[in-house]
Amino acid sequence: MSKEFAVGDRVRVIALPRYVKTAESMPMLRPPTVIHIGEEGIILDRRPGGYWGVRFTKGAFLMDSQYIESVDAASTTPQEREQPPESSSQT
Repeated sequence: MSKEFAVGDRVRVIALPRYVKTAESMPMLRPPTVIHIGEEGIILDRRPGGYWGVRFTKGAFLMDSQYIESVDAASTTPQEREQPPESSSQT
């Protein structure tokens, strides 16, 4: 089952494929070194076959849903949940 995202969602790369394909009108195969694990991007569109168009800093690429995860779901770590918010008022 593929993960579902909405256009505009922020996603993070969790694994690198053997190569990446650009999401341009004339797609090209690029080495996976143009992106890196942990890099964040924005979902541009949904493509057939479980692929998503994702905008990264070095361009837009087609990513299989197995290589990305939602930033919102992964952004809260156990340490962040345990720390109380800082108070902005001082006495």
